[in-house]
Amino acid sequence: PPPDIPALQEKTVAAGLPIRSRLAAHRDHPACASCHQMIDPVGFAIENYDAVGRWRTSEFEHPVDATGGMPDGSRFDGVSGLEEAILQRPDVLARTVTEKLLVYALGRGLNPQDGAAVRRIVSQAAADDYRFSKIIQGVVRSDPFRLRQRGSTR
Repeated sequence: PPPDIPALQEKTVAAGLPIRSRLAAHRDHPACASCHQMIDPVGFAIENYDAVGRWRTSEFEHPVDATGGMPDGSRFDGVSGLEEAILQRPDVLARTVTEKLLVYALGRGLNPQDGAAVRRIVSQAAADDYRFSKIIQGVVRSDPFRLRQRGSTR
């Protein structure tokens, strides 16, 4: 959580409940709700997988509920539903991947001036069906990457 978010009190939710029920406590806590209401429904798509990636149909003797939703309110069921939802908006995925790759490449967070480069990279990748290689090429050809200060720790 962000540094200004207080920890939830321990043992406020029964440990034997499915993760969906345990995360409901975060969505009900005002300091946590704004993030958890956005990220939890997307993550529910992978509920059939346990912490080490094994497939499961129940958690603590409760059936797994892998229905989820996107921030825009659309709903889906399971990983295949999440995949379909993502494929409906490839530009959103491409923008997020581009931003994360650029952060890694620059060794710093993005600032408002980097927005134009991100939009340019995504636009150029769109012309080639958002190929990952085009996004990588766009990052290394971008002004923020080419003009970065080497050795900077910022």
